[in-house]
Order: sequence, then structure tokens, then C-alpha cells
Amino acid sequence: MNIEELREYCLQKPGVTEGLPFGEDTLVFKVGEKLFLLTSISKGNQFNVKCDPELAIELRERYPEVQPGYHMNKKLWNTVHMDGVLTRKQLLEMIDHSYEQVFKGLPKRLQEEISHSK
Repeated sequence: MNIEELREYCLQKPGVTEGLPFGEDTLVFKVGEKLFLLTSISKGNQFNVKCDPELAIELRERYPEVQPGYHMNKKLWNTVHMDGVLTRKQLLEMIDHSYEQVFKGLPKRLQEEISHSK
């Protein structure tokens, strides 16, 4: 998976916006104004995603490509390397999990608005 495929996948999710709030190299994806994925445009081979704390530890123990979130709350965020070791399916599952973690934390009204805009 490359950064363009990552971008296209994120943008097809309901209610997702993209931006560069941390500078021109950090591409950020949000749902309901809450961050669920960020990636370096220049590196393009890794991304940070939110994760259930127990699952975050499990993924780190299982895959060397999954590390505690770089510059993030290491309990809730993982940095995932897209170097060809993890499958596309595994990468997409981590992105989906992050989106779902953030979406379920949104106010119910906003969840409903996003769900009805599909």
C-alpha cells in the first residue's frame, strides 16, 4: 500500500476530511473533526492510527512493523510501517479500527449526521 492508496481509502469513509494542520508534511484524516490517522507525506511508508489499548499492545508484540505511536499518546496510538510485511488486509483493518474507535467517541448527534450522509 502506498500513500495515495492510503489517502483514497481514508477519504471514502463517511464524514472524513483531510488537512495539513501540523505543517505541509503531515497529512491528517479526521472524522467529525477528530483525528483518526496521520501520515508523513515525505516518508509515505508509515502512518499513525488510534487503537484500543489492549489491542495496541497485542499488535506491537505480534508485528515488529507496529510500534508505539510516534509523537502520540503511546497507550492509544500505534505507528504502522507499510514496508510490505503486513498485508493490505491487515493495514486496512488497522485503519478501520482507528476510524471506528474515533467515530464511536463522537457525540450521538454527530454520529447520526455522518451515518445519514453515506
